Amino acid sequence: MISHSGSSTRSASLRHSGFFACTVVAASVLSAACHRAPRLAHAAVDPLGSLAPLAPTLYGARLPDRLSDSTYWRMITQFSEPGGYFRSENFVSNEMGVQYVIPRLQQAVPPGGVYVGVGPEQNFTYLAALRPRIAFIVDIRRQNLLQHLWYKAVFELSPTRGAFLSRLFARALPTNTLPTLSADSLIVALGRTPADPILFRRTFAEVRDLLVKTHGFTIDSTDLSTLRYVDSVFFSSGPSLNYSSGSGGFGSGGGGGRGGFGRGMPTFADIAGATDETGLNRGFLASEASYIVVRDMQRRNLVVPLVGNFSGPKALRTVGAWLRERGAKVNVFYTSNVEQYLFMQGDDWNRFYANVETLPLDTTSAFIRSVTNRGFGGGGYAGRNGNNMMAQLTSPIISLVLDAKLGLVRSYGDVIGRSR
Repeated sequence: MISHSGSSTRSASLRHSGFFACTVVAASVLSAACHRAPRLAHAAVDPLGSLAPLAPTLYGARLPDRLSDSTYWRMITQFSEPGGYFRSENFVSNEMGVQYVIPRLQQAVPPGGVYVGVGPEQNFTYLAALRPRIAFIVDIRRQNLLQHLWYKAVFELSPTRGAFLSRLFARALPTNTLPTLSADSLIVALGRTPADPILFRRTFAEVRDLLVKTHGFTIDSTDLSTLRYVDSVFFSSGPSLNYSSGSGGFGSGGGGGRGGFGRGMPTFADIAGATDETGLNRGFLASEASYIVVRDMQRRNLVVPLVGNFSGPKALRTVGAWLRERGAKVNVFYTSNVEQYLFMQGDDWNRFYANVETLPLDTTSAFIRSVTNRGFGGGGYAGRNGNNMMAQLTSPIISLVLDAKLGLVRSYGDVIGRSR
């Protein structure tokens, strides 16, 4: 679930007070620690040349096999808008039903296209399953952009899921952990070792050096502080991290249950073990093969995080112009439940669909949206998505945008009525 606002400012004091509150304990432990950090399981750095082939581009699009570091950073800085307010830090999704629409999309949407999404890690599951050539993650929060840079670095540094999870949560897996384990079993194994402050400190240094020194991204001291804060929340929460974790979250932290509110918010561990409606886990951590799809996109600089308001004047339109120049089309746009909030903010929904109209689309282009099962717009979808808080639905993009332009869409209910 994502709350979205067009407000142009964010409370930096809230974020940074959260950072210091979250890291004072860690810092005291760091200063006292004198042992060596355990070795990461499966942590050997693999050769940079061993990238898997990308899916062929659709429609003869002229999309690059990789973006240079300078191009990638220029796109992030030039395509983005000023950051806006978001009432929750949303470190991890609360959408347990993300995978339910994947089989339908795999039949309708061929690999090799363009993906646009919003929010944190649920995008990685769609990338692993749908295999686009390039992805743009557009979110109103600058902290979300920085969290995606954090993820990018951890992906690049970690050739396996085990190494990824070890760095992400600063907990070393046992050295005999098998790479064939399920996502659930990997996280259980991770839970057998305590959070390690030395590993926490070393990982942040690796991430900072990779982004700033190796890639050459011009990340200022404020953004580095936010990266450190993001790292500290993952470190302090571990796999129990949930939607309400962090200093700016609402509801209760700590999670622990599937598909509820407050203390029932699903955790990172819950989501990693989620499945589609047949019981098959299609998540990006379900297998090494799925993980490698996303990791290779990150190593090629093909997951581009942007700061942008869906109803804003720049981000989506600039992405559309860049794609049109290369003959590419957006075939998947994951909106989470942003549309719901846009309908609560005056005419923002209308501006959003006008922005989408400027994207290059075709008749197979599809929205993925999340609908609250327990509340506004939700009722009839719980059966399709188990007892999850959020249900995932799809709809064609072109017909919805056209109906909005013709005045046939006036409410969020009209949008849900065109979804399945």
